[in-house]
Amino acid sequence: MSGGDEAERVRAFTAFRKRMNERILAEPNQVVRRFFALDTQAYQPGALDARTKELLGLVASLVLRCDDCIAYHVAQCREAGVGRDEMFEAFSVGLVVGGSIVIPHLRRAVDFLDQLEQGEAASPAVHDHG
Repeated sequence: MSGGDEAERVRAFTAFRKRMNERILAEPNQVVRRFFALDTQAYQPGALDARTKELLGLVASLVLRCDDCIAYHVAQCREAGVGRDEMFEAFSVGLVVGGSIVIPHLRRAVDFLDQLEQGEAASPAVHDHG
């Protein structure tokens, strides 16, 4: 897949995710709404700053092998000022904890990071772990 095709895939995914989150949250289901709110609240600054929490989310997402969550946390980490070297240290923790099965997800994470740095990808707008 060429860089342009990959960037379009990321843009399409981001648009789909935003549209579906809006659709889901429009339903009058309090459990779903509360979970989305709790998820968002968990990443707010507290005893740990938001930057640290996003790095934790990135490592957990790598270990759980959730590409959607990995992309979200890569973007959030970058927006929080996490540098490339710090990102790779987080990647290394996820890889050691998760094992070699994390490698394909690591590849996609680095590809997404590269696209963000080159301005080719849009950051996922809403956090929802999936």
